[in-house]
Amino acid sequence: MIDSPNNRSLDASQAMIAPLMKEPVDRYVLDNGLTVLLKPDRSSPVCSVQVWVKTGSMHEDRHLGSGISHFVEHMLFKGTDKRPGKEIARVVHESGGYINAYTTFDRTVYYIDMPAENAAVALDVLSDSVFASVFPAEEVDKEREVINREIAMGEDDPDSKVMHSLFETAFNKHPYRYPIIGYKDVFNRITRDDLVGYYQERYVPNNAVLVVAGDFSVSDMRVAVEKHFGEYQRRSLAPVFLPDEPLQLSARRQDLYEDVQISRVAMGFQVPGLTHADTPALDALALALGSGDSALLYQRLREETQLVHHVDVSNWTPGNVGVFYVSMLCDADKLEPALAEMRSYLESLQESDFPEKIVEKVRRQLLVNEVNSRKTASGQASRLGTAEVVVGDIGYARNYLKRISEVTSSDLKRVLDTWIRWDRLTTVTLNPKEELGKGEAAADQEKASLDFEETVLPNGCKILLRENNRLPNLHFRVALQAGSLFEPEGKQGLTALLSTMMTKDTEKRSALEVAEAIEGVGGSFYEFSGNNSLGFALEVLPSDTDLAIDLLEEALLRPVFKEEVFELEKESHLAGIKEHLDDIVTAGRRTLRKKFFGSHPFGISGSGDLETVESITLDDVKAFWKRMVVGGNLTIGVSGQFEAAALKAKLQTLFEKFEPSELQQRDVSFDNPAEPGVHREKMERQQAIVFHAYPSPGLKGEDYFVSEVADELFSGMSSELFDRVREKLSLAYFVRSSRIVGLDTSMFYFYAGTSPERFEEVIVELDRETRRVMDGVAEDELARCKKRLKAAKRMSMQTNSSCASQAVLDATYGLPANGWRTYDQSIDAVSVDSLRAFAKKYFSEANRVELVIGPVE
Repeated sequence: MIDSPNNRSLDASQAMIAPLMKEPVDRYVLDNGLTVLLKPDRSSPVCSVQVWVKTGSMHEDRHLGSGISHFVEHMLFKGTDKRPGKEIARVVHESGGYINAYTTFDRTVYYIDMPAENAAVALDVLSDSVFASVFPAEEVDKEREVINREIAMGEDDPDSKVMHSLFETAFNKHPYRYPIIGYKDVFNRITRDDLVGYYQERYVPNNAVLVVAGDFSVSDMRVAVEKHFGEYQRRSLAPVFLPDEPLQLSARRQDLYEDVQISRVAMGFQVPGLTHADTPALDALALALGSGDSALLYQRLREETQLVHHVDVSNWTPGNVGVFYVSMLCDADKLEPALAEMRSYLESLQESDFPEKIVEKVRRQLLVNEVNSRKTASGQASRLGTAEVVVGDIGYARNYLKRISEVTSSDLKRVLDTWIRWDRLTTVTLNPKEELGKGEAAADQEKASLDFEETVLPNGCKILLRENNRLPNLHFRVALQAGSLFEPEGKQGLTALLSTMMTKDTEKRSALEVAEAIEGVGGSFYEFSGNNSLGFALEVLPSDTDLAIDLLEEALLRPVFKEEVFELEKESHLAGIKEHLDDIVTAGRRTLRKKFFGSHPFGISGSGDLETVESITLDDVKAFWKRMVVGGNLTIGVSGQFEAAALKAKLQTLFEKFEPSELQQRDVSFDNPAEPGVHREKMERQQAIVFHAYPSPGLKGEDYFVSEVADELFSGMSSELFDRVREKLSLAYFVRSSRIVGLDTSMFYFYAGTSPERFEEVIVELDRETRRVMDGVAEDELARCKKRLKAAKRMSMQTNSSCASQAVLDATYGLPANGWRTYDQSIDAVSVDSLRAFAKKYFSEANRVELVIGPVE
C-alpha cells in the first residue's frame, strides 16, 4: 500500500474511532415485548433512563394532522393511579433528577437523568407514567391551552413557519408533511376519549424501547428493569400504513409574505434516508457547503458576493426519505440573485473544489459530533435509541463512523451530482409584506393586458388583438352572426352544419391534410355554433402563426363542400340529435323550447331537429356560406404571444378580401310564450323532469345583468333553492335555473330531476322560490351571489382561448369587445329591489310554461 497523507489521515481517523466501536451494549427483549438496551459507563456516577415509544406524528392514522402524539406526551406526566402529576416531578427532583420528553415524526421519548444511585426511581417513575397514565379529565383542557400557546409561538416564529411550509411542500404523500404539533383547528377537536384510545393502542411494551446508559451493574439493572417494566402486558398492535413518498419529478416553490423585516429561504432536495450508503457522504457534503464560516457556500454567498447574511446546510434523514436542507437569510431585494448564485455555484463545483483539507475537515467535524454525543450518559442513550428505533440496528453507529472516515473528494462530487438535483428541489421563502405589494402591482399591470385592441376595417370586418407573453401560445378565434334568425325557415341546423364543413376540405388541402397540418404542429382547429353565431378557432405555438393564418384563409375564402363529406357530416349530425332525444333532460328542453317560442326561430334548437336537418342540402350549405361569410359579419380575435405590427398587417391583408354585404335576418318578434300553461309529456324513464319557463331579457336588454344575477341566485349547491329542495326536503337530485339567450329575447327556466311520484311537490317549491324573490331576498344572500359571479368572470379569463372567445362574441353582437371591464360594476348595480322588480315583471304565472316529462300522465 502506498503511504500518503490521505491514507495516514484515514488510518488515524479509524484508529481514533476504534474504541467507540468496541463499547459493549446489552440488548435483550422482555417477555412482554419491551426491547431493552443497557450501556454501562463507569466514567461518571450518573445514569440516563429513556423510554422510546415507537409512535410519533406520522403514526396518527385517523388523527393525522391533529398532533395527538404530542398531546399524549404532555398528558403522561399528569398522573397515574400510583401518584398524582405533581408527585411525579417532586419525586424526580428530590432524587436529584431531571425529567422531560419530546415528540417527533417517528417517536416519542421520555427521559430522566439523575445520580446513578437513584436510577431505580427513574425506572419506577417512567414505567408508571408511560404505561399506566390515567389522563385526568380536569387536566386535558388545561394542557390543551398550554399547547395552543405553543402552537401560537410556532406561528409567531418566522423560522418555524418556513420549516413547516418546506415540509408541507416537499412531501406530497408521506406524513412528514404534517406539523408534529398538529394544525390548531384539528388539534382542538381532540377529546379525552381520543387521547385515551390512541394511548391504549400505541403505548404497549411491544412498541417501546427502554435505554439505560451510565454507572450501573448490568446484572443489577436487569433485575430492576424486570421489576418495574415486566409487569405490563404485551398487547395487540395494529400496523399503521405509511405511504411511500413518490420521487419528486419537478421543482416546487412556495412564497410566503408576513410581517417580517428580512427574507428567509428554505431549500430542500429530496435525498435517501438514514440507512442509504450515500448518507454519510451527504452529511459530509452538507458540512463542506454550509457549516461554519469557512464553508464553501458561506464564503461564496456571504463573504464574496455579499448576497446573504447567513447560510447553513444540513442533511435531514430520519427514515427512508430525507431532505438535504439549505437555509439562507437575506435582504428581500437580494433574494432572487442569491438563489441564482447558489445554483450557479453548486453547478460549477468540481472534485478539485473539495481538496483534502476540506474533506479532512468535514470528516473531523462528523467524528467530533459523534464523540460529543457520547460525552454524557444522556447522549449515549440517545444515540442507542436512534439506532434501535429509527434504523433498527444498534450497530449502525459503528458502521456510520467507519464510513465517515472513508469519505473522499470524489464521494462529495458524486453525491452532489447524484442527489442535488434541481428537478427535485423545493423552495420556500418568507418575505416582508411589502414584497407582496410589488407582486400585486405587477399583477395590476398584467391585468391591463386583458384588453383587446380593436380595429374596424372599411368593409366592416373587426380585428381584435391582445398580446400576452406569459406563455408561448397563440389563439385565433373567428365568429360570425348566424343561427336560426338567419337560417331559411325549415332549415334550422344549417348554422351547425356550415361551421363543421368550413373546417374540412379546401382548395389547397383535403380534410385529412388539414387535420395532418394542424395536428402535426401540436395545434388544434375546431368549430362552434349556437343560437346566435358560428365560427371556429385555431390554437398553435407562435412559431406556427403563418400556418394558422393560411388555414384560416382557406377555410373562410376557399372551402370545398364535397357531397360525400356533407352526407357523412349530416348523418353524424342527425345521430347526435337522436342521441340527445334519448336523454330525458335534453328531450324535455327541446319540447319546452317549442311550447315557449312557438313559431319563433328559437322554437327549434340551434342544432335543428330531425325534420329540418334532413331537409338541408349541399346547395343550402353553399348558399348560406356565400350569404354569411361577408365583410361586416366577420370578427377575428387573437390572444397570445405575437409581434403586434406584423400580425395586424397580415390579418388586415386577409380580411380586406371580403366584400361588404348587408345581412338579412328573419323579420320576427317575440312578446309572450306561445303556449303558456301546464303541459305533460310521457316518456318511459325512471325519473320525471320538471320545467318552469318564463320570458327574460336578451343580451342587449337593460335588465340583462339582473337576469345574470337571478340565474346565479337559483343555481349551485349553495343556493337556497338547492338547499331546500334537495338537502332539506330530498325532493330532487338536481334543481337549478338556466337560460336560452338571444340578443333581444331569452327564455329563463327552472328545471329539476325528481321521482314521478313527487313532481307536484317540486312544482310547489319552484313557485315558492319565485315568490320568495318577489318578496325580497336577504342582502347577504345577494352579496354572496354577486361575489361568486365576479369571481367566476375573473376565473374564466385565465386562458387566451377564453379571453378571445368572450371578446370576439361581444364584438360580433355589437357589444364592447372589452366588456369585462364593466362587468363587476354591472353586477354590483343589481340590488334586492331590482331583483324583486325583475321577478314581478318576468315570473308571472300567466306567462309561465310548465312542462313535466317522464312516466306521467
